[in-house]
Amino acid sequence: MGFEPPQRLVRALGEMYGDEAAADWLERLPALTERAVGAAGPDLAVERVAAPGGRSALVLLVRRADGTPAALKIAPPGAEPERERAALAHWNGWGAVKLLDAPESGASGALLLERLHHEVSLRSLPEAKALLEAAGTVRRLWVEPPAGHPFETVAERTGRQTAGMRAAAEADPALAPLVEAALAARTELLAGSPELLLLHGNFRQSKVLSGERAPWLTVGPEPLVGERAYDLARLVRDRAEDLIASPGGPVTARRRVKKLAESLEVEQARLHGWTLFRAVESGTRALAEGRRQMGEVNLEFAGWL
Repeated sequence: MGFEPPQRLVRALGEMYGDEAAADWLERLPALTERAVGAAGPDLAVERVAAPGGRSALVLLVRRADGTPAALKIAPPGAEPERERAALAHWNGWGAVKLLDAPESGASGALLLERLHHEVSLRSLPEAKALLEAAGTVRRLWVEPPAGHPFETVAERTGRQTAGMRAAAEADPALAPLVEAALAARTELLAGSPELLLLHGNFRQSKVLSGERAPWLTVGPEPLVGERAYDLARLVRDRAEDLIASPGGPVTARRRVKKLAESLEVEQARLHGWTLFRAVESGTRALAEGRRQMGEVNLEFAGWL
Protein backbone atom coordinates (compact mmCIF):
# COMPACT_ATOMS: atom_id res chain seq x y z
CA MET A 1 0.00 0.00 0.00
CA GLY A 2 1.81 3.09 -1.22
CA PHE A 3 1.62 6.28 0.85
CA GLU A 4 3.91 8.65 2.72
CA PRO A 5 3.21 9.25 6.43
CA PRO A 6 2.90 12.97 7.22
CA GLN A 7 6.18 14.57 8.28
CA ARG A 8 4.50 15.93 11.40
CA LEU A 9 3.88 12.34 12.51
CA VAL A 10 7.42 11.22 11.62
CA ARG A 11 8.95 14.01 13.71
CA ALA A 12 6.61 13.47 16.65
CA LEU A 13 7.25 9.72 16.80
CA GLY A 14 10.99 10.37 16.91
CA GLU A 15 10.51 12.79 19.80
CA MET A 16 8.25 10.43 21.75
CA TYR A 17 9.89 7.04 21.18
CA GLY A 18 13.37 7.83 19.88
CA ASP A 19 14.52 7.81 16.27
CA GLU A 20 15.39 4.11 16.17
CA ALA A 21 12.06 2.87 17.57
CA ALA A 22 10.13 5.33 15.40
CA ALA A 23 12.00 4.23 12.27
CA ASP A 24 11.28 0.58 13.07
CA TRP A 25 7.54 1.19 13.41
CA LEU A 26 7.42 3.36 10.30
CA GLU A 27 9.20 0.64 8.34
CA ARG A 28 6.50 -1.82 9.38
CA LEU A 29 3.68 0.67 8.82
CA PRO A 30 2.75 -0.37 5.23
CA ALA A 31 2.30 -4.01 6.35
CA LEU A 32 0.42 -2.91 9.48
CA THR A 33 -1.84 -0.73 7.36
CA GLU A 34 -2.60 -3.53 4.92
CA ARG A 35 -3.49 -5.80 7.82
CA ALA A 36 -5.67 -3.13 9.44
CA VAL A 37 -7.54 -2.42 6.22
CA GLY A 38 -8.22 -6.13 5.77
CA ALA A 39 -9.40 -6.52 9.36
CA ALA A 40 -11.71 -3.52 9.14
CA GLY A 41 -14.10 -5.29 6.78
CA PRO A 42 -14.59 -6.38 3.19
CA ASP A 43 -14.30 -3.86 0.38
CA LEU A 44 -12.97 -1.03 2.55
CA ALA A 45 -11.74 1.61 0.10
CA VAL A 46 -8.79 3.77 1.12
CA GLU A 47 -9.12 7.33 -0.17
CA ARG A 48 -6.10 9.15 1.24
CA VAL A 49 -3.98 9.91 4.27
CA ALA A 50 -5.34 12.64 6.54
CA ALA A 51 -2.71 15.38 6.48
CA PRO A 52 -1.11 17.05 8.29
CA GLY A 53 -2.73 14.64 10.75
CA GLY A 54 -1.91 14.15 14.41
CA ARG A 55 1.26 13.52 16.33
CA SER A 56 0.52 10.01 17.59
CA ALA A 57 -1.02 7.92 14.79
CA LEU A 58 -1.58 7.57 11.07
CA VAL A 59 -5.16 8.31 10.02
CA LEU A 60 -6.50 7.06 6.70
CA LEU A 61 -9.71 8.44 5.23
CA VAL A 62 -11.65 5.40 4.05
CA ARG A 63 -15.06 4.43 2.76
CA ARG A 64 -16.98 1.32 3.83
CA ALA A 65 -18.68 -1.08 1.43
CA ASP A 66 -22.03 0.68 1.90
CA GLY A 67 -20.48 4.04 1.02
CA THR A 68 -20.23 5.33 4.59
CA PRO A 69 -17.16 7.58 5.06
CA ALA A 70 -14.95 6.57 7.98
CA ALA A 71 -11.44 7.03 9.36
CA LEU A 72 -8.97 4.24 10.10
CA LYS A 73 -6.52 5.13 12.87
CA ILE A 74 -3.30 3.13 13.15
CA ALA A 75 -1.14 3.84 16.19
CA PRO A 76 2.06 2.35 17.65
CA PRO A 77 1.67 0.15 20.74
CA GLY A 78 3.06 2.92 22.93
CA ALA A 79 -0.06 4.96 22.20
CA GLU A 80 -2.14 2.21 23.87
CA PRO A 81 -4.87 1.99 21.21
CA GLU A 82 -6.73 -0.67 23.19
CA ARG A 83 -7.32 1.76 26.05
CA GLU A 84 -8.57 4.31 23.56
CA ARG A 85 -10.87 1.65 22.12
CA ALA A 86 -12.25 0.84 25.57
CA ALA A 87 -12.97 4.50 26.32
CA LEU A 88 -14.63 5.17 22.97
CA ALA A 89 -16.74 2.03 23.32
CA HIS A 90 -17.90 3.16 26.76
CA TRP A 91 -18.77 6.69 25.59
CA ASN A 92 -20.53 5.17 22.54
CA GLY A 93 -20.52 8.44 20.65
CA TRP A 94 -21.62 10.60 23.60
CA GLY A 95 -19.40 13.66 23.23
CA ALA A 96 -16.76 11.64 21.38
CA VAL A 97 -16.10 10.17 17.95
CA LYS A 98 -17.99 6.91 17.50
CA LEU A 99 -16.20 3.58 17.24
CA LEU A 100 -17.48 1.72 14.18
CA ASP A 101 -15.79 -1.66 14.41
CA ALA A 102 -16.37 -4.67 16.66
CA PRO A 103 -13.98 -5.46 19.56
CA GLU A 104 -12.46 -8.39 17.70
CA SER A 105 -11.39 -6.04 14.93
CA GLY A 106 -8.81 -4.58 17.29
CA ALA A 107 -6.36 -7.42 16.72
CA SER A 108 -4.57 -5.20 14.20
CA GLY A 109 -4.19 -2.38 16.75
CA ALA A 110 -6.28 -0.08 14.54
CA LEU A 111 -9.51 1.77 15.19
CA LEU A 112 -12.27 2.28 12.62
CA LEU A 113 -14.01 5.53 13.51
CA GLU A 114 -16.76 7.73 12.17
CA ARG A 115 -15.28 10.37 9.93
CA LEU A 116 -15.19 13.91 11.28
CA HIS A 117 -13.99 17.07 9.60
CA HIS A 118 -10.35 16.66 10.62
CA GLU A 119 -9.42 20.06 9.21
CA VAL A 120 -11.91 21.94 11.46
CA SER A 121 -11.20 21.95 15.19
CA LEU A 122 -12.22 24.33 17.97
CA ARG A 123 -8.98 26.21 17.34
CA SER A 124 -10.69 27.63 14.25
CA LEU A 125 -13.10 29.56 16.49
CA PRO A 126 -12.47 32.77 18.44
CA GLU A 127 -11.06 31.94 21.86
CA ALA A 128 -14.13 32.74 23.95
CA LYS A 129 -16.42 30.68 21.71
CA ALA A 130 -13.89 27.83 21.56
CA LEU A 131 -13.66 27.62 25.35
CA LEU A 132 -17.45 27.62 25.66
CA GLU A 133 -17.82 24.76 23.17
CA ALA A 134 -14.92 22.87 24.74
CA ALA A 135 -16.50 23.06 28.18
CA GLY A 136 -19.78 21.71 26.83
CA THR A 137 -18.01 18.84 25.10
CA VAL A 138 -15.73 17.70 27.91
CA ARG A 139 -18.60 17.74 30.38
CA ARG A 140 -20.23 14.86 28.45
CA LEU A 141 -17.16 12.65 28.80
CA TRP A 142 -17.06 12.66 32.60
CA VAL A 143 -18.97 9.49 33.39
CA GLU A 144 -18.48 6.51 35.67
CA PRO A 145 -15.87 4.15 34.19
CA PRO A 146 -16.97 0.65 33.18
CA ALA A 147 -16.60 -2.18 35.68
CA GLY A 148 -13.23 -3.91 35.46
CA HIS A 149 -11.85 -1.10 33.31
CA PRO A 150 -8.24 -1.15 32.02
CA PHE A 151 -7.46 2.50 32.73
CA GLU A 152 -4.74 3.82 35.00
CA THR A 153 -5.50 6.44 37.61
CA VAL A 154 -4.39 10.05 37.75
CA ALA A 155 -2.17 9.08 40.68
CA GLU A 156 -0.49 6.34 38.64
CA ARG A 157 0.07 8.45 35.53
CA THR A 158 1.38 11.49 37.35
CA GLY A 159 3.53 9.25 39.54
CA ARG A 160 5.35 7.98 36.45
CA GLN A 161 5.87 11.55 35.28
CA THR A 162 7.58 12.80 38.41
CA ALA A 163 10.90 11.09 37.62
CA GLY A 164 11.34 13.10 34.42
CA MET A 165 10.43 16.32 36.23
CA ARG A 166 13.01 15.68 38.95
CA ALA A 167 15.63 14.82 36.33
CA ALA A 168 14.96 18.13 34.59
CA ALA A 169 15.42 20.03 37.86
CA GLU A 170 18.71 18.24 38.52
CA ALA A 171 19.95 19.04 35.02
CA ASP A 172 18.93 22.71 35.32
CA PRO A 173 18.72 24.00 38.92
CA ALA A 174 16.86 27.08 37.68
CA LEU A 175 13.86 24.80 37.11
CA ALA A 176 13.94 23.43 40.66
CA PRO A 177 11.51 25.94 42.26
CA LEU A 178 8.84 25.32 39.61
CA VAL A 179 9.28 21.56 39.74
CA GLU A 180 9.13 21.52 43.54
CA ALA A 181 5.95 23.64 43.51
CA ALA A 182 4.34 21.32 40.96
CA LEU A 183 5.26 18.18 42.90
CA ALA A 184 3.98 19.70 46.14
CA ALA A 185 0.70 20.58 44.43
CA ARG A 186 0.35 16.99 43.20
CA THR A 187 0.93 15.58 46.68
CA GLU A 188 -1.69 17.86 48.20
CA LEU A 189 -4.23 17.20 45.44
CA LEU A 190 -3.91 13.43 45.63
CA ALA A 191 -4.37 13.50 49.40
CA GLY A 192 -7.94 14.70 48.91
CA SER A 193 -8.95 13.52 45.45
CA PRO A 194 -12.76 13.75 45.40
CA GLU A 195 -13.85 11.55 42.47
CA LEU A 196 -12.99 8.74 40.06
CA LEU A 197 -14.55 9.47 36.68
CA LEU A 198 -13.51 8.47 33.18
CA LEU A 199 -11.36 11.28 31.75
CA HIS A 200 -10.15 12.12 28.26
CA GLY A 201 -6.60 12.58 29.52
CA ASN A 202 -5.39 14.99 26.82
CA PHE A 203 -8.38 17.26 26.28
CA ARG A 204 -7.73 20.52 24.43
CA GLN A 205 -9.26 22.55 21.61
CA SER A 206 -7.40 20.72 18.81
CA LYS A 207 -8.89 17.42 20.05
CA VAL A 208 -12.45 18.61 19.36
CA LEU A 209 -13.45 18.31 15.71
CA SER A 210 -16.49 19.29 13.70
CA GLY A 211 -18.87 16.44 12.91
CA GLU A 212 -22.10 15.62 11.10
CA ARG A 213 -23.82 13.73 13.92
CA ALA A 214 -23.03 16.49 16.41
CA PRO A 215 -21.48 19.93 15.95
CA TRP A 216 -18.36 19.03 17.98
CA LEU A 217 -16.91 15.68 19.03
CA THR A 218 -13.69 14.86 20.81
CA VAL A 219 -10.99 12.56 19.45
CA GLY A 220 -7.65 11.12 20.56
CA PRO A 221 -8.27 10.30 24.22
CA GLU A 222 -5.48 9.10 26.48
CA PRO A 223 -8.04 7.79 28.98
CA LEU A 224 -7.57 7.45 32.70
CA VAL A 225 -9.75 7.75 35.80
CA GLY A 226 -9.68 10.55 38.30
CA GLU A 227 -11.07 13.99 39.00
CA ARG A 228 -12.45 16.47 36.51
CA ALA A 229 -9.98 19.19 37.50
CA TYR A 230 -7.11 17.10 36.12
CA ASP A 231 -8.84 16.75 32.74
CA LEU A 232 -9.69 20.44 32.56
CA ALA A 233 -6.13 21.51 33.37
CA ARG A 234 -4.79 20.93 29.86
CA LEU A 235 -7.54 23.09 28.38
CA VAL A 236 -6.52 26.02 30.59
CA ARG A 237 -3.25 26.52 28.74
CA ASP A 238 -4.64 26.18 25.23
CA ARG A 239 -3.15 28.77 22.86
CA ALA A 240 -0.46 29.44 25.45
CA GLU A 241 1.85 30.73 22.72
CA ASP A 242 -0.67 33.53 22.04
CA LEU A 243 -0.85 34.39 25.73
CA ILE A 244 2.95 34.54 25.96
CA ALA A 245 2.98 37.11 23.17
CA SER A 246 0.31 39.20 24.92
CA PRO A 247 1.16 41.79 27.60
CA GLY A 248 -1.91 40.67 29.54
CA GLY A 249 -1.00 36.98 29.42
CA PRO A 250 -0.59 36.32 33.17
CA VAL A 251 -3.91 37.99 34.03
CA THR A 252 -5.70 36.17 31.21
CA ALA A 253 -4.31 32.81 32.34
CA ARG A 254 -5.51 33.26 35.91
CA ARG A 255 -8.88 34.53 34.71
CA ARG A 256 -9.23 31.45 32.51
CA VAL A 257 -8.70 29.16 35.52
CA LYS A 258 -11.44 30.99 37.40
CA LYS A 259 -13.87 31.05 34.47
CA LEU A 260 -13.50 27.37 33.57
CA ALA A 261 -13.74 26.29 37.21
CA GLU A 262 -16.96 28.24 37.66
CA SER A 263 -18.56 27.14 34.39
CA LEU A 264 -17.92 23.43 35.08
CA GLU A 265 -18.42 23.56 38.87
CA VAL A 266 -14.86 22.46 39.61
CA GLU A 267 -13.03 23.73 42.68
CA GLN A 268 -10.80 26.58 41.51
CA ALA A 269 -7.87 25.72 43.78
CA ARG A 270 -7.81 22.15 42.47
CA LEU A 271 -7.89 23.30 38.86
CA HIS A 272 -5.10 25.77 39.60
CA GLY A 273 -2.98 23.03 41.18
CA TRP A 274 -3.41 20.50 38.37
CA THR A 275 -2.83 23.22 35.75
CA LEU A 276 0.48 24.05 37.43
CA PHE A 277 1.53 20.40 37.61
CA ARG A 278 0.58 19.59 34.02
CA ALA A 279 2.23 22.73 32.62
CA VAL A 280 5.50 21.97 34.41
CA GLU A 281 5.38 18.30 33.40
CA SER A 282 4.71 19.18 29.76
CA GLY A 283 7.41 21.83 29.78
CA THR A 284 10.13 19.62 31.24
CA ARG A 285 9.18 16.73 28.94
CA ALA A 286 9.31 18.99 25.88
CA LEU A 287 12.80 20.16 26.87
CA ALA A 288 13.93 16.55 27.29
CA GLU A 289 12.58 15.72 23.81
CA GLY A 290 14.41 18.64 22.22
CA ARG A 291 11.30 20.78 21.71
CA ARG A 292 12.84 23.79 23.41
CA GLN A 293 10.39 26.47 22.28
CA MET A 294 7.37 24.46 23.43
CA GLY A 295 9.10 23.65 26.70
CA GLU A 296 9.84 27.28 27.44
CA VAL A 297 6.27 28.36 26.60
CA ASN A 298 4.80 25.82 29.02
CA LEU A 299 7.23 26.67 31.79
CA GLU A 300 6.63 30.41 31.40
CA PHE A 301 2.89 29.74 31.60
CA ALA A 302 3.46 27.66 34.76
CA GLY A 303 5.43 30.53 36.26
CA TRP A 304 2.39 32.79 35.96
CA LEU A 305 0.45 30.43 38.23
